Parts: sequence; C-alpha cells; structure tokens
Amino acid sequence: MGTKFRVLAALTTVAALAATTACSQTRDDTSDSGSSSNLIGIAMPTRSLERWNNDGAHLDDLLKKAGYTTTLQYADNKVDQQITQLQNMINQNPKVLVVASIDGTALGPVLAKAASQKIKVIAYDRLINKTPDVDYYATFDNYQVGKLQGDFIVKQLGLDAGKGPFNLEPFAGSSDDNNAKFFFAGAWDVLKPYVDSGKLVIPSGKKLASDADWKNVSIDGWLSQKAQSEMDNRINSFYTGGKKVDVVLSPNDSLALGIEQSLESKGYKAGAGWPVITGQDADLANTKNILAGKQSMTVWKDTRTLGDQVAKMVDQIVKGQTVETNDTKTYDNEVKVVPAYLLPPVVVTKDDVKTKLVDSGFFTADKLGL
Repeated sequence: MGTKFRVLAALTTVAALAATTACSQTRDDTSDSGSSSNLIGIAMPTRSLERWNNDGAHLDDLLKKAGYTTTLQYADNKVDQQITQLQNMINQNPKVLVVASIDGTALGPVLAKAASQKIKVIAYDRLINKTPDVDYYATFDNYQVGKLQGDFIVKQLGLDAGKGPFNLEPFAGSSDDNNAKFFFAGAWDVLKPYVDSGKLVIPSGKKLASDADWKNVSIDGWLSQKAQSEMDNRINSFYTGGKKVDVVLSPNDSLALGIEQSLESKGYKAGAGWPVITGQDADLANTKNILAGKQSMTVWKDTRTLGDQVAKMVDQIVKGQTVETNDTKTYDNEVKVVPAYLLPPVVVTKDDVKTKLVDSGFFTADKLGL
C-alpha cells in the first residue's frame, strides 16, 4: 500500500544499518532468546478478534522490513499472561516495547522494570493507566468515533427534524478498556439531549444519567456472545406485546455481531423493521452484514495507518529524534498526560463499502462477494 511504502522509505537508513540483525522473532511463546540491540517487542491482547491479528501482523511486517528484530506475542486476553510476556521481552533488552494492553491499569510494575532499563514504551491504541512509565500513545480519535456513531443515529432517525420517539438500547465496551469510555462519551454527548427530551426511550431502563455511567451498559472483554446474551435478556424482559427495538448503539463490530445474532433469533429480519445498528472496526463479518442490511454502519479505523505511524515513532525513538505527536492534552493516565498521536476515523455504510474498503485495498471485492 502507498502508506506503507512511505513509512518504509523513511526507515531505509535504519534498514541498512541493521542488515546484519534483520532476522525475525515473531513468536507466541515466552522464552528468553537473549538480547538484541535492534529488538522491538510487540504485545497484543488476543487473537480472538480479527483486528488484533491484522494489527500485530502489519506492525511486525513493517518493522521486520525496516531491519528490526521483532518479538510479537498475543496474550489470549489474560492479564497475567501479558505481564509474563512483557517480563520476558524486557529480559531481552529491547529498544522499544509496543503494548496494546488488556487491562490498562495492571502494567505499572512490569513497565517500571522497563523504565529502569531505559526501554521506551508506546501504548498501542489502548492507553496504559496509573503509571509514569508509558512514553507515547498512538490511537485514533476515540471520542470522535463515538460522536460519528451518535451523529449517524440522529441523521438516520431524523431526530434533528423532531421525529420520534424511538426505542434505543445502548451498549458500551469492556469496562477495563480506557478507550471504551471515550467511545461512549462521544456518542452519548450527541444522544443524551434526545433521551432527555423523550425522543429516544430506553425500555430496558439502563441508568445513564451521563456518559460517566457507561459501565452500566458495558460488555466485558468485547465479547460477541456476551452482547448476544445481554440483548436476548433485554428483548425477553422489556420488548413484549409487539414493542420493537428501533436503534442499538453498539460501540464496535464484535458487540454488533452478537446483537445482530440476538435480533435474528428473536424474529427480526433485515429490511423494514430492522433496527439501526452502529459498529466500529470494519470486521469482515460485519462488513458483509452491512451489505446484507443487518448493520447500518461501521466506523472504520484503518489500522494499517496506525501501524504505519507506530513504526515511524519506533524509528524516531531508536534514532534519538523528536517523536511526532499531535495531542499533548487529552490522555491523562492518572499519573501524567501521555503525548499522543491521533488518527482520524471514517464512517462506512453500504453505499461506500466499495469506494472506502475495497478501493483502498482493505478488503478484496471477492472476499465481500462483490
């Protein structure tokens, strides 16, 4: 892709200097293979979500092609396993650790060890909290992700034109993921005035006086099956006598998939009467559901560009250059404000799956049945 090649061009000098150590150590084990003066550690949370497989592979590929030795590990959404993996990476004395955390509050002690060895830490897409030992943060504008979802709901339902009331069921992401509160805040700041005015009604009665109450509707682990079970419970308990769900605020595609499966199991059919459903990540199954009329939109965060930016930041750290950031105010981890680089998210609907996702090379047309 063009973006990747621009990043690789910027890394050409490092690639030349590192030619003698350009082997790859992409592993899922936690063994200590010794130190490398050119080693970069990459810690990803899980293989169970499509996006983390894509993110890890893309960043690993960029760094290897730039001449870095890498160790890429996935932690099965187990905090203790991720801590052990990080400890083993630190024992190998990497130049930089790139960490997509499972629990953003649990890594302080292990990152203190990294800091004592002057190992720089980049938080990848999820902020690492309650520690001074995270140096940079790279992510998308997470508040904007939620705002785009909220704005989409307003437009689709005609709320700004006075239409309503509509039955809304709100969901939020995993309670241990710092990003989840930003997603929900962005959406709820748009939707709450319509809830207050009665144009949006929440039959399940979830208590959401403000966006600070987001954990009241969170789905831990971002698991589809948990979202499906929760949606089943809400429909069974609060949607009797012909009452229908009109709109579901889903913060990402994994939850949306479970919600859609629940709706189908309860007799909802794509087309007239199918609720407006939001999402995020442009996962393959959800993109197919968008084309089939079972999901209204997804907020696409082209994680290739996130990998490109993180690879650039790694290179700037190793070279001793100023690391590029564009937000030094927003992301307070309760110990410090972490300098961040924010990338813009994009709304994708059925009408522009081809122009945005296929033409960009994110998906091939045949993969989507186009």
